[in-house]
Amino acid sequence: MRILRLTEETKADLLGRLLKRSPNHYAQYEQSVGEIIEAVRSRGDEALFAYTEKFDGASVTAKNVRVTEEEIREAYGLLESGLADVMRRSLANIRDYHFKQKRYSWFDSRPDGVMLGQKVTALASVGVYVPGGKAAYPSSVLMNIAPAKVAGVGKIVMTTPCGRDGKVNPATLVAADLAGADEIYKAGGAQAIAALAFGTESIPKVDKIVGPGNIYVALAKKAVFGYVSIDSIAGPSEILALADETADPRYVAADLLSQAEHDEMASAILVTTSEELARRVSEEADRFTEGLSRKEIIKKSLENYGYILVAETMEDAIDAVNEIASEHLEILTADPFAVMTKVRNAGAIFLGEYASEPLGDYFAGPNHVLPTNGTAKFFSPLGVDDFIKKSSIISYSREALEPIYQDIVKFAESERLTAHANSIKVRFED
Repeated sequence: MRILRLTEETKADLLGRLLKRSPNHYAQYEQSVGEIIEAVRSRGDEALFAYTEKFDGASVTAKNVRVTEEEIREAYGLLESGLADVMRRSLANIRDYHFKQKRYSWFDSRPDGVMLGQKVTALASVGVYVPGGKAAYPSSVLMNIAPAKVAGVGKIVMTTPCGRDGKVNPATLVAADLAGADEIYKAGGAQAIAALAFGTESIPKVDKIVGPGNIYVALAKKAVFGYVSIDSIAGPSEILALADETADPRYVAADLLSQAEHDEMASAILVTTSEELARRVSEEADRFTEGLSRKEIIKKSLENYGYILVAETMEDAIDAVNEIASEHLEILTADPFAVMTKVRNAGAIFLGEYASEPLGDYFAGPNHVLPTNGTAKFFSPLGVDDFIKKSSIISYSREALEPIYQDIVKFAESERLTAHANSIKVRFED
C-alpha cells in the first residue's frame, strides 16, 4: 500500500479521488437507465420480462416471476449446513438493536384546550432490492428487512435477479423468509427499481425502495426518487482505520482488506501517527493479499483507492477522519473511547481491536447499510426511522385561539395572504 505524509495537499487529492466514485459521476449511464425506466413504466411486465431475458438470460413470465413457497422450502434444503441457524442468531441481534430505535406517537395538552402532538405511522409498503450476480449477500437481506418489520411496515416486497435457470440464490431466499418478506420477485437491475416505483401487472408499486445495487440500480433509484422515497444512493464500500503505535499491524491490515475485497472501486485507508505502524501494515497487507481468494480485486482496489496517511499529531489525524467521513471507521488507539468523542462524521464506528468491521456486517446488530462517499456528514445508517412517517397534530379551542387570533391575522396580512387572514377572522365576527 502507498504510504504518504498527511498534508492538506494529500488530503485534498484523496478526497477528490474518492468523490469520483460517486454514482453522481456516472452521467453516461443515465440515458440508458432512463430508457429502461420509461419502458417499464409504460409497458409494465412486457418490458420487465424482456429486460430480464436480455440482461440475465432468464425466461421469466407472469406465471413464474413470483417466488413460490415450494421454491423457498427447496432453498432451505440447498443451504449450507448450519447457515440458517447463524442467520437466525444474527437476525435476533439486528431486531434487538432496532427495537431500541422505535418511535411512538405523542400528544401534549393544556388546560385552555390546546393539544399538540405527533402521529407516527409506519409506511404501508416497502420494496427491498437485493443484488444477485456472482455473489449473494443474505446479510443485506436481514439488514434491510428487519428494521422495516420492527417499524411495522404493512407489506415488504423484495426483488432480486435470478440465474439463467430461473432460480434465486438459496441463501438470499432463506434470509428473506426468516426476516419476513411478504412477496419475493425474480427481477433485477434498473428494471426492477422501475417496477417497484410504478408497478406492473405482476409486481406491486411500493412507497419506498431500499437496498444496494450496481451503478444502474443506484442511478435508477435516483431517477425514481419523488415518485417513491428511497433510502440513499450508495457508492462503493469503504473503510478507514484510525490507529496509533499501540495498534496490532496484522489486525489493521486484515481489516483494511475486508473491504478492499468488495470490488475494485472500494477504498481502504489507514490514518496513523506512527511511521513504524504504517510500514508494517503495508507489509502485512501485501502478505495477506497473496493468500486470499479475491486477491486480484484487492490488488486493484488498493492500487486505486488504498492509502496509508501518516499524521504529525492525533488531532491532525482526527481532522482528516472527519473530512473523509468514511462509511466504516475503526479506532485502534490506546484510548479509543476518548478519540471517538472527537469524531463527528462516520457511518459506523468500531472501537478497539476486537470490534473488527465484519462484526458489524454480519452479527452485532447495528445496521450495515451506511452512508458512503462522504455523505456520513449528513446521512445516518438505515434504521427504523427510514420506515416511518410523522404527522403533526394540532387542536385549539376557541378559548385558546381568541387571545392570539389577531397576531395570526397580522402575520398573514404582512404576507398579503388575505384569505389566510380571513379564515381566522370569520371565527370571531360578531
